[in-house]
Amino acid sequence: MTIKFVGLHAHSVAGSIFDAIGYPDVHMDFAYENGSDALALTDHGNMNGLAGQVLHAKKMHAEGKDFKPIFGVEAYFIPSIEEWRGEYEIAMADKKRARGAKKDAASGATVEDETDSKKLQGLLRRRRHLILLAQNQTGLNNLFKLVSESYQSENFYRYPRMDYALLEKYGEGVIAASACLGGVYAGNYWDNGTYDDEGNRTGVDREAALDAMRTTTREMQAIFGDRWYGELQWNNIKEQHELNQLIIQISEEFNMKLISTADSHYPNPTAWKDRELYKRLGWLGKGTPSWGEGGELPAGVEEIGYELYPKNGDQMWESYESYSKSQGFEYDDDLVMKSITETYHIAHERIESFFPDATVRLPDFVVPAGTTATQALINYALEGLREKGLNTNKEYLARLRQELDVIDDRGFSKYFLTMKAIADEATKQMLAGPGRGSAAGSLVAYTLGITQVDPIKYGLLFSRFLRSDATDYPDIDYDVSDSMELKERLVQMWGEDCVAPISNWNTLQLRSLIKDISKLYGIPFTEANTVTGIMIREATPEAKKKHGIKAGVYAPTWEEVMEYSTSLQAYLAKYPAVKAHVEGLVGQVRSCSRHAGGVVIAEDLDKNMPLINSGGVRQSPWSEGQNVRHLEPMGFIKFDLLGLSTLKMMEGCIEHILRRHQGVEEPTFDDVLDYYNKTIHPDVIDFDDQAVYENIFHQGKWAGVFQFTEQGAQGFCTRAKPTSIIDISAVTSIFRPGPLSAGVDADYVEAKNHPQYVSYLSEEAQEITEETFGFLIFQEQIALLAHRLGGLTLDEGNMLRKVLTKKGTGKAGIKTKLRIKFVDGCASNGISRDEAIALWDKFEYFSGYGFNKSHAVSYSIISYQCAWLWNYYPSEWMAAFLDKEPESRKEKAINIAKRYGFNIAPLHINKSGTVWEISDDGQTLIQPLTSIKGLGMSAIEQILDNRPFTNAEDLLFREGVSYSKFNKKALDALCRGGALDDLMDDRFTGRKHFWSACVVDRPKTLKKLTANMETYKPEGDFSEEEIIQFKTDLTGIFPINLVINTQTIEKLQEKFVPPISEFDADLQLCWFIPRKVTARKTKNGKLYWILEVIDSNNELTRIRCWGVRPDKDIVHMNRPYMSRLEYDPNWGFSTRSIRHNFRLLG
Repeated sequence: MTIKFVGLHAHSVAGSIFDAIGYPDVHMDFAYENGSDALALTDHGNMNGLAGQVLHAKKMHAEGKDFKPIFGVEAYFIPSIEEWRGEYEIAMADKKRARGAKKDAASGATVEDETDSKKLQGLLRRRRHLILLAQNQTGLNNLFKLVSESYQSENFYRYPRMDYALLEKYGEGVIAASACLGGVYAGNYWDNGTYDDEGNRTGVDREAALDAMRTTTREMQAIFGDRWYGELQWNNIKEQHELNQLIIQISEEFNMKLISTADSHYPNPTAWKDRELYKRLGWLGKGTPSWGEGGELPAGVEEIGYELYPKNGDQMWESYESYSKSQGFEYDDDLVMKSITETYHIAHERIESFFPDATVRLPDFVVPAGTTATQALINYALEGLREKGLNTNKEYLARLRQELDVIDDRGFSKYFLTMKAIADEATKQMLAGPGRGSAAGSLVAYTLGITQVDPIKYGLLFSRFLRSDATDYPDIDYDVSDSMELKERLVQMWGEDCVAPISNWNTLQLRSLIKDISKLYGIPFTEANTVTGIMIREATPEAKKKHGIKAGVYAPTWEEVMEYSTSLQAYLAKYPAVKAHVEGLVGQVRSCSRHAGGVVIAEDLDKNMPLINSGGVRQSPWSEGQNVRHLEPMGFIKFDLLGLSTLKMMEGCIEHILRRHQGVEEPTFDDVLDYYNKTIHPDVIDFDDQAVYENIFHQGKWAGVFQFTEQGAQGFCTRAKPTSIIDISAVTSIFRPGPLSAGVDADYVEAKNHPQYVSYLSEEAQEITEETFGFLIFQEQIALLAHRLGGLTLDEGNMLRKVLTKKGTGKAGIKTKLRIKFVDGCASNGISRDEAIALWDKFEYFSGYGFNKSHAVSYSIISYQCAWLWNYYPSEWMAAFLDKEPESRKEKAINIAKRYGFNIAPLHINKSGTVWEISDDGQTLIQPLTSIKGLGMSAIEQILDNRPFTNAEDLLFREGVSYSKFNKKALDALCRGGALDDLMDDRFTGRKHFWSACVVDRPKTLKKLTANMETYKPEGDFSEEEIIQFKTDLTGIFPINLVINTQTIEKLQEKFVPPISEFDADLQLCWFIPRKVTARKTKNGKLYWILEVIDSNNELTRIRCWGVRPDKDIVHMNRPYMSRLEYDPNWGFSTRSIRHNFRLLG
């Protein structure tokens, strides 16, 4: 390459969704390989790719590659937000338009419609592009502030906007350029076009356009001075060259320098077609943008009129020469050459070489005035120790001092204070979990009230959570009953510029991508649907074999699915274009959402990161999770505030207990918390209560018991028969794919039943592993054995744990050093080298299966708390369980309640409340009004405030009832849902008569009601089919009791005939209830049926019925059947003869 050039206008998929492809790293790598030594990233309206850009640049530097990252944004600009907002508010006076605008404003990530910005724009979408580049840290912080401000609600409608006022306020350290055909100068050009009588553009009014451009230039130069540049681009679009000529004239008039840019949108020259298809994927189901009309992908890049990859200087010059010639425009070669080389001058002379300030940012407001963070942390920790009565215990004092020293040395005192502030606020309004993850190993966290687990009592290691020799940040996951409510409270309390939810960037997944690409290529849906339906099942066994996994769940990667699914391989061989695009687009960004619980907390977030808006919520632009770590390297620590529905269940159960047993009519959360702290808090509950273990864990009485909702875990637990928290922890740690595949479950039960046969290497080894009957179940046991037997420090023991696992450091040198030290240490302690090596081998074997003891103990405590409540307050626990189970599992939960002897009362307007209620005798549970679909809270409030209702007149004409809230829609839902059945007297011939007279033809007077009663008298009752349909539609619960009685189900159980959702492939016999039949034809035109069936677990299943004879094959809907079925893991259930294999029951 001979011409110096740096791309100052470039996009990546991280921030230019459905407009650019490729993450920053691949753009940077190609630019470097293509001869460039720098590249700017300027995504549309945001800086979402900056963290990835920074991390990859540091990686390149570590590899000895001299490459400079330049930080920027292609902002959306309007001259005056105030004027735009005024016009916007006028437009919103149109209610229909306002509804559409509200929907648009709630969209997540911004999707750029490139042609929409390259024309005369309507009011609501008005914006123009503007390139902004940071010269230094000051400029970068100003860009952060500009982007953050542009996403504020007053500046945002579909796109984030900034104006002259904002640019003037935050313009220091920023270089600006006029951007592309959608840019600020282009806006002047488009706004001053000439048009024919039919409104078609015929050209441009040069003088009017130039006058507008002069105004723009004066404004921009007043803000940026010589940091304002006119931007030229080179493509095969006539309007671009017309605009270039105007910009050149303005540059001469105002002594404004020019730059040429590549405006790159894909990482290499061959990726253009993937980008074209990716753009179309973004518009599936949303209409067709102007550039996508016709549907066909361009045959070649020349049809598009431009090449948008990171070019070098020579390629820029070639583009200029080629495109200017093809469009018939002449330029001054020297001027164009200077515009190309000026980019290099800007990149290396005007923009500093720097990385963003990554100082760890935590809030100062959590530190009490007049003290330091460390002093405050010590004071709080000692105070907590005193409150627990442990302040004179030397072991606890020494452990506390050791932890505080590590925390202070690592500089994390403020982190713990922040976490304490969160916990203090959380426990004012909701229950928090005992602990989660390795943080439960911290005594400091325990004394601060962040966790509720005594780490010394359970032998939990602080080094598992935070090592003195590590460089990673602490990570405390905090469970609460309602994480959304907590996060909203923190935002209200500390401000949206101090608390921001973390973004999740959802990506294109293999299954949906194949379907979407196939759709664009016109491939029959059935073909794509068939292959995507079976490819995961085909690939999973081979993928599990590859990783040595013999049991449990495993999700193969997309590469493994393409490698191991024979059906997919055949499909992609048939349609090679689909394969090429899949490989190019899988993993590209699809949308923006929010992390389940993650937030960042720091002061002035909007100055230190470019905050965005998604769904009306202000959130971080960068993500942090299992596969992406973009926040910590930028100086932001993630706080995980996670919702745990079991805690909500506990709150509901305690409320029932307080009402029924302690006379508290309307329990407040303070009442709930007081009961929790005095009764089931881990510090006070009796974990040795064998009645709880025997009645629940041994007998298998499972109803909402945390961690024991699946049959496999339930069965293993009843075999293992735990008698302590450590036993429950071992059970839940073993019930995972790794240990199960190695048969640890059976070996553990055998050892637990015969502990006298377990042998130990030494007394120290017995002390550490006796609680798990000689097995290395917990990762902490490896660290302790290495410490006690081999002389490693606890920090080294934890490092050993990490290097032995798949998620470890992978540094073989560290592993070798630790092995040598361990073997030598064992020898010093009287253990032979052979025994030491054998023990090391055992470490290696079990390290793949070992589980985090701190987490296991914490979650086992929740399991025990559930079991304790279920054992001693069964009615209250069952009501809470039914109330908190999601609708998809409600029928199954109701069946569990029935199994344990509870009666389920139907909906009743005078008895049903807002939660599942309990009858006076404690044996009947009453379905809540809130379970009726279409019945809003305003109507329910009217019912609760005015009931009881005695008859139809009382229901329809009660004084004091607001019938605008308790309206016809609410009456309809109540009536068809069965909640009004008891209000019918002998004047009504049935429920349909009542419904028609009182609801459908809603009377406004008593006279009209009387007339209706006579008019609709012949209608009588609803049919059984109608009742079933109403119950299913309105409550989401199939009324199986109306179709098959309990005695029949019990008889089927006695005969070992399971419901279809519990199908036994060896038995092949099962029962079900048909709900819907759909007729289909095979490729050969033969008729078959898709039969949708349901069972007592409320699970919908499909059966393919082949060889159907409509004249002879009759299947009754909503009637129970027993059948012998075939099952294929790829195709599901099927039968070859309805007549021979289906039997109607009863």
